[in-house]
Formats: sequence, structure tokens, C-alpha cells
Amino acid sequence: MSAVVAERRDLDAESPRAWLDAVNPVSRLLAAVVLSVPLFASIDAVSASVAVLLELALLPFTGVALAVLARRALPLVAFAPIAGLSMLLYAEPGGTVYARFWLATISDESIRLAVAVALRVIALGIPTILLFSRVDPTRLADALAQVAHLPARFVLGVLAGTRLLGLFIDDWRSLTLARRARGVADTGAIRRFASMAFVLLVFAVRRGSKLAVAMEARAFGSGIPRTWARPSTLSWRDGVLVAVAVAIMAAAIGAAVATGAFRFVGS
Repeated sequence: MSAVVAERRDLDAESPRAWLDAVNPVSRLLAAVVLSVPLFASIDAVSASVAVLLELALLPFTGVALAVLARRALPLVAFAPIAGLSMLLYAEPGGTVYARFWLATISDESIRLAVAVALRVIALGIPTILLFSRVDPTRLADALAQVAHLPARFVLGVLAGTRLLGLFIDDWRSLTLARRARGVADTGAIRRFASMAFVLLVFAVRRGSKLAVAMEARAFGSGIPRTWARPSTLSWRDGVLVAVAVAIMAAAIGAAVATGAFRFVGS
């Protein structure tokens, strides 16, 4: 938890009050859906590239530092080529064929699809990082209950689970340090990872059971209508964010259609 709190303090120090901080979390969820769903309509590199460039252009308004974005986007960059590899090898061949082996065929069409899929993975992940890196879990729970009108029991369960994520990070770090202190962390990386993951699973089950009992004892699971200490409301910023998301997707899809790169999924 201390690592998460420290990182949040660093973010706040770099950008005490970004424009996006005043936007309701439910509006961020809606914007994330708008920025993601249209990208599934076509597999092309143009729409994904335009979407990523426009989203990065709005980085100063999100309050997310470039270094933080680069660090959190690193798994996306690592996974994107893996997602594109299957298209590169097993997509329907078209154009010039460069190589054939077993069931795999590398051609102009497979290369185009591989690049498009890799870029699409990044285009789908960047909005999530930008929109939710600085969201406070309590504010999110308030918005889900008061604006989205989700059941209070579900919202409080989500909030409790979110609060525990930082503890899992600290548990993993403590396990690593303990194994190093005993001199068993230098060999067998795969076996060590599997055993630590199992121990972390045990910790999660035990902590989750205790938390569930404690919350039930405090009547968090009752059907009585709940009140909320902090009101969650919408403002003009929420409409602007959704409008900007729609504009980004319109520009991305429009650019793909204009260049002839748009290819409807399944066609």
C-alpha cells in the first residue's frame, strides 16, 4: 500500500490539479467505452495510429506524467507484438508471399494485419491508462453508486477489492525480500514464481475472507438504502470529455475511410 500511496503523491506533486481530475469517474468510464468499442469495427493501422496520436496530444490535460505513462504502457508494448504474431503467421495470405512453413504463411496481407493488430492493442490500452491512472477508488465508488445507480453492495465490494490491490504488491515485495534473505531467490526463477504466486493466492483468500466477515458485521451487506458522505455530480467537463472522445473516434475512423484502409471485421 505504501508504494501505491507514494506513487500517487508523486503524481499529485507533478500535477496538483489536472483538468481531468474534476471529471466524474462514470464519465471517464463512458469515454473509455467510446474510445475502445469503435476500434473493434475495423482492423487497420490508420485508425489505431490516429487514435493513439490524438490521445497522446491530450496528455497534458490528464495530469499523467510522460514517465508514468511510459512505465505503465510497457506491458502493452511488450504484448502487442505477441498479439500480432498470430496474424503474421496464420492470417489469410494475400499479395506477395514471402515465406511458407507448415501451416504458417507470411505475405503482404498477413504483415498488414499483424501491424494493425499490434497497434490496436496499444490504442485500446492507452485510454485506460490516461483516464484512470489518477482516479481515487472512493470517488469511483461514489460515482458508481450515485450517478450510475449500481447496487451499493456491489459498489462497496469493488471498493474493498480495489483497496487491497496495493497490499498484494507489498506482499509480493515482502516475499521476494524474505526469499533473498534466506538465499533461495537466485535460482529456479519459474519455480520461485509459481510458489510465490501460490502463497500470494493463499494470502488473498485469507484476507478476503476476513474482510468479508468484517464488512458483513458492519452491515455493509444489508438491503437498507445507504447514504453517501460525499456527493458525486456531473458538470460541463463531463460532457466535454465524452464529446472529445467521440471526436477522436470520428477522426480515427474517418481517416481510415478516407485513406481506403478501413476494413470491416469479418469482410
